[in-house]
Amino acid sequence: MDRLIKPDTQSLDLFFIKGQKCSQTFDLTNLMHTMPVAISLTSSNPSIFSFPKPFAIIPPLSTLSFTIQLNNPCHNPPLSTPPNTVLVRSSMLPTGKAHQDDLRRLFSKPGPHIFKDAILPISFVGPQAAEFLLLSQPSSNNLEIDFHFSKAISRCDESDLTSLLRIAAVNGKSHFVSALIEAGADVNDKDSNRDSVMSLAVKSGEIDIVQVLIESGYVIENKIDRFLHDAAAMNRVDLMEILCLGYVNLDLDSVNSHGQTPLHLAAINGQVEALQFLISVGSEVDVTDIDGYTPLHYAAQEGHFEAVEFLLNHSVFGKYALTKDGKTAFALAVENNNLGLYDLLHLGDLLHRAARIDDVHTMKSCLAQGARVDGQDQNGWTPLHRASFKGHLESVKLLVSHGARVDVVDRTGYTPLLRAVEAGHVEVAMHLLSHGAKASLKSLKGMVNCDVESFKNHPSLVNTLHQEKEKA
Repeated sequence: MDRLIKPDTQSLDLFFIKGQKCSQTFDLTNLMHTMPVAISLTSSNPSIFSFPKPFAIIPPLSTLSFTIQLNNPCHNPPLSTPPNTVLVRSSMLPTGKAHQDDLRRLFSKPGPHIFKDAILPISFVGPQAAEFLLLSQPSSNNLEIDFHFSKAISRCDESDLTSLLRIAAVNGKSHFVSALIEAGADVNDKDSNRDSVMSLAVKSGEIDIVQVLIESGYVIENKIDRFLHDAAAMNRVDLMEILCLGYVNLDLDSVNSHGQTPLHLAAINGQVEALQFLISVGSEVDVTDIDGYTPLHYAAQEGHFEAVEFLLNHSVFGKYALTKDGKTAFALAVENNNLGLYDLLHLGDLLHRAARIDDVHTMKSCLAQGARVDGQDQNGWTPLHRASFKGHLESVKLLVSHGARVDVVDRTGYTPLLRAVEAGHVEVAMHLLSHGAKASLKSLKGMVNCDVESFKNHPSLVNTLHQEKEKA
């Protein structure tokens, strides 16, 4: 026989509550049919754990209860690696009688009369112990931590597990998230504010936890969940991608309490990558919120140049859309003194129009306010292209004097010089040539049909154009 007694448990689980003493009662049974047995209980850390009855006598085939207790209340469970333990020793006691001092002397002397019946690890259980482990330990595979945590949550009900799951989601503890879900936490639980565990994970930017929740069966509710809004505001394209892949029914244009879509949130925060992703997967670029604001309105109001530029390239009517207060994106930029947006939202258009009708006064005003002299429209035309094609020499001179590039190529390969030649405007062409316009360019196929004979009184220009026709 290698032991005299049998414990009723393989570990001692103390339910931990902050600031309170905790204890655990367990039973020991004498396996001897005729012989009483003396018992000794020893903690591996006596300064932390103690026993009201460290020594006792158990009659034959009888059972006695014993209690281990935490000596002092503490804020955090006193965990150790490896775990603290209780050593259970026994010795046959034929007389069946002995005082505590006698028992202490009996077990103080090693020898074959002393049996080591059990070594019981000490664990702390309950939600407060689990929360301490969750917040204090890294989210990674560690056998000791896994042991402590699995023991701690073994005494938690579904409500406790779900609360811990929310804490794990906020703090990015993906390893603990998986353990809690396996133990019975409700992945679809929502709090009084209708915030879900998934919402907390997205707001915290925890992509690993988002993936775990998707795989664990989180059911999305398009009327409530605003995950894309949160991800868009943070410019987390990776989160948006995993959400779109995980939920084919995800509403890209769902709205929050202000009627704003994820695209609005991306625009408000100037998140260009989020804008690019959302539009690429089908978000409506000119959608309006309850105040009539499009994403472009918000980007202009906040002064996000790159976001404004991107939205303009994809918007149908955003530049001219009015809020319920009758304001354009340009008006909002002006209100907020976002000078760098004036050209994109208004001055550029005004300068192009003025160049087309030879309104030199307006052109000077636009340029003075910051309009880009080489700003291109959807066809790649600059104001100089327009003035040159219309033959407006004064406008051409003004633009060139303000630094307009004379060799900018539009989307069909034409420079302002070629537009002037195409339209038969000799003086404009000569002025451009005199200011560095190149008569020899690669994209000149369009010159073949130019009326070169109309320039016969300008032999130098005719010779140049004939040469280009031959090249073409």
